[in-house]
Amino acid sequence: MTGAAPAGAAPAGAAPAGAAPAGAAQYAAQIAPGVTYEEFDIPAAKGVTHAHVLSVDLRDPRVRLGLLYPGAVAARAPVSRLAGTQGAVAGVNGDFFNITETQHPGVEATGASVGPAIAHGRALKGAVPDGQRFGPALPPGTTTRDVLGVGVDRRARLDRLSLDGSVRTRDGRLPLGGFNQYALPTGSIGAFTSAWGGASRMRATCGTDTDRAAPCSTDTYEVTVRGGRVVAASGTPGSGPVTSGTTVLVGREEGARRLRRLSPGEPVRVRHRLVASASRVPYRFALGGYPVLADGRPLPALDDTVSAVRTAAGVADGGRRVFLLALDGSPAYRTGLTIAEVASVMRGLGAVDAFSLDGGGSTTLVAREPGAAGVSVRNSPSGGAERPVPNGIGVFSSP
Repeated sequence: MTGAAPAGAAPAGAAPAGAAPAGAAQYAAQIAPGVTYEEFDIPAAKGVTHAHVLSVDLRDPRVRLGLLYPGAVAARAPVSRLAGTQGAVAGVNGDFFNITETQHPGVEATGASVGPAIAHGRALKGAVPDGQRFGPALPPGTTTRDVLGVGVDRRARLDRLSLDGSVRTRDGRLPLGGFNQYALPTGSIGAFTSAWGGASRMRATCGTDTDRAAPCSTDTYEVTVRGGRVVAASGTPGSGPVTSGTTVLVGREEGARRLRRLSPGEPVRVRHRLVASASRVPYRFALGGYPVLADGRPLPALDDTVSAVRTAAGVADGGRRVFLLALDGSPAYRTGLTIAEVASVMRGLGAVDAFSLDGGGSTTLVAREPGAAGVSVRNSPSGGAERPVPNGIGVFSSP
């Protein structure tokens, strides 16, 4: 294991085991007050796999979880760099993302994540349509709007975040269909702010709500709003950073036709927010993925045939404890787990709710070695090196 002692070897001062299933060979160490790291083997359907687990006690006021991201929605960086830059003591990779665009020649992948994202209490982006997501098929009853988040009450929970937004013009109010998303619903208008980054906005008009590979729309329009007024327009989506205080509106089909009615200098007001379906407690942090365990029970019809290297998060003790799991991607353990097995393992750790994150070559867990100033990669990424990712879950500890 990269940067870690062999499973079963307990160093001096190692923390008592708490997350590994009973009887499993393990290595355990305290990373920071309220944060422990463990390794153990898991017998699975396709062979033994190796797990790396962080246990985070949010009852400790010195500990918090937050979003790791490169400072822009449409950007990527390795988890170790994200954690190091933001001062996290540990972390894992996060949501699935727009990794490739082989179906759309000439269109660049944005690197942006699939689901909603919130950092420091500020909404960064909304969810793409279900048919536009990258990654394995969603389990029945789940959606790209599903999130794992931590509220201002310091409790972790699973929820759904939906975009509520509008574009108010002299002719009335237009619904907003997207917010810093790499894919917009057919016929809609999407808003892009400085949080998006410099990636091209062309990808937002490709595919349809049910077919990610469908051709890009030929009916598009873009309007730039600054100081509450239209300052520029274009027949095709542009690229480059959006300056602070500016919003770029991108329309496709009916959305494009509505934007063409706006005149230079016309007053426009853009409003957007993410609305939770379950919690009334505002979120300090949230990111996308999909649930696999709810109220102690695996979701119906979870896949039990395809094994892979996985990353997952679990919630226990009324949201006061979070488990972050990453499987090892070294050749000896690469068979991994099925999604059904992930749900079972998370329940075995003590989680009541659990959430699947991006896996395969993205699966990465980093943590500080005792006495070290920065984090190191603890699992072996299946691609041989860290894959740059758009976001992750960071574990932070105050002195």
